Amino acid sequence: MVTRPPSDASSLQPVDLADAMSGFDSPDAPRKNRLDSPIRGPKLGPLEFLRWVWRVLTSMRTAIILLVLVAFASIPGSLVPQRSSDPNGVSIFRDTNPELFRFYESIQLFDTFTSVWFSSIYLLLFVSLIGCIVPRTLYHWRILRAEPAAEPTSWARLPFRRSEKATGGSATALDRAEAVLRKAHYRVVRDRTSIRAEFGYLRETGNLIFHIALIGILTTLAATGGYGWSGQRVIIEGQTFTNQLASYDTFHPGSWFAEQNLHPYAVSLKSFTPKYTRDATKDVWMPIDFTATVTVTEGNSSREATLKVNEPLVAGDSQMYLLGNGFAPVITVRDPGGTIVFDQPVVFLSQDSNLTSVGVVKVPDGLSEQLGLQGFFYPSAVALDSGALSSNNPEPTNPTVTFNVYTGDLGLDSGAGANVFQLPVESLTQIAGRHTGTEVVLSPGDTFELPGGLGSIEFTSLRRFIGVEIRHDPTQMGVGLSTFFLVAGLLASLGTRRRRVWIRVRGTARAPQLEWGGMSRGDDPRLDVALDRLMENARQTSTDRVTGA
Repeated sequence: MVTRPPSDASSLQPVDLADAMSGFDSPDAPRKNRLDSPIRGPKLGPLEFLRWVWRVLTSMRTAIILLVLVAFASIPGSLVPQRSSDPNGVSIFRDTNPELFRFYESIQLFDTFTSVWFSSIYLLLFVSLIGCIVPRTLYHWRILRAEPAAEPTSWARLPFRRSEKATGGSATALDRAEAVLRKAHYRVVRDRTSIRAEFGYLRETGNLIFHIALIGILTTLAATGGYGWSGQRVIIEGQTFTNQLASYDTFHPGSWFAEQNLHPYAVSLKSFTPKYTRDATKDVWMPIDFTATVTVTEGNSSREATLKVNEPLVAGDSQMYLLGNGFAPVITVRDPGGTIVFDQPVVFLSQDSNLTSVGVVKVPDGLSEQLGLQGFFYPSAVALDSGALSSNNPEPTNPTVTFNVYTGDLGLDSGAGANVFQLPVESLTQIAGRHTGTEVVLSPGDTFELPGGLGSIEFTSLRRFIGVEIRHDPTQMGVGLSTFFLVAGLLASLGTRRRRVWIRVRGTARAPQLEWGGMSRGDDPRLDVALDRLMENARQTSTDRVTGA
């Protein structure tokens, strides 16, 4: 039973609880008065909804989630060949896995870093970081300009509390404490009977620098990455490479590349010198150094330079990297009358550490039939027990080339692109070489007469070649500077503790006491040690001589 006051306070009438609650259960009662009505939040209008989305997007939790998503979204870019960096790998994947290729193509896995889903995560992360940093920077700027926090009302809640005798009087003791705190880089505000000081503003500054540098990296990659480009080229001894689009074997332009952006220069390969050492345990030759001597021509001046592994050559606004090397035998083909129809070095691709190499020669014109040569080069040829040749040394101590000779349609007249290192032997007729009874084995200066009076083949001389990659990356400077500030900001943030110190005078005029109180914003296991050291320095110093804290 409960009671309620009637209009006439002189008489109190008992009221049954069930009667008092019946109004809430009545179907005719307003819904807001019913106990079983659900709790509803306020309805969000369009503006309130956008404000809520913005707050969620610009929270630090969302930024961390998006950063992790960017890392995971980058994984396919390293597992699946990309059109921008490995177009041949994409073609091979299409030929070997046609069904999986169609699926990957539908979700843009071959263009991971320019795909819609990766770009969306990237842009959301960019907006989220800016939304996080701008208000935090403004708030930190106000904190930097503000005075240290006022003395707390309850010292009993401070994790660090000490009391000592104010030697030399309260004013002198405060002077010593103030000098020690300033020496320790605290921001100090001195009152008549108290000091308040704060240290560690660099922690939040470093945190902001870290995130601003991260935005700098994202901005640099997004704004300038499209102007970059890379290309590959094989350069044979005695040949000259000119930095123009037609000179590249393969070329990968950025999204905003234009041919006029190529800086004009030329690079000639004078010589290539490798150095090898023999591993007696494994009986293999191991490379220890590669040196390419080149001549670089820019404008009206020329200079000699060297190109080594991990020591790129800078020419124009690009860098040239040494990727590989091998041999390029000079092959001369003559018609029956002795007229030269083919005379040039042919790149042979190495197949093992001893530089056993394979190459293809295609002669579409000048003879009565199109001629195709499938060659095998051995720098130091030795005969095995089976009669086959092998190379036991990467140096050309006994250079030998063998050919399988084919005639027929080489497929060059259709206008379609063809791989210079492949020969369509299925549609050709073999006239000499292995399994024909007519072996073609040539050393430098040897000549082989083709069957049927078709002409002759000569192994004229031997040259070397290098494979290089030329790359222009306009993001290097911006990413490098941003990375430096990112690391510096991270170290400053992790190595700094935010501490507050208050000092006040208590006791009587004859026996003043100096009370120290301190706290740290965040976990600080060395708070007691650091502040005890400050107190010890204050006891041992004077206003004329201050030791470091």
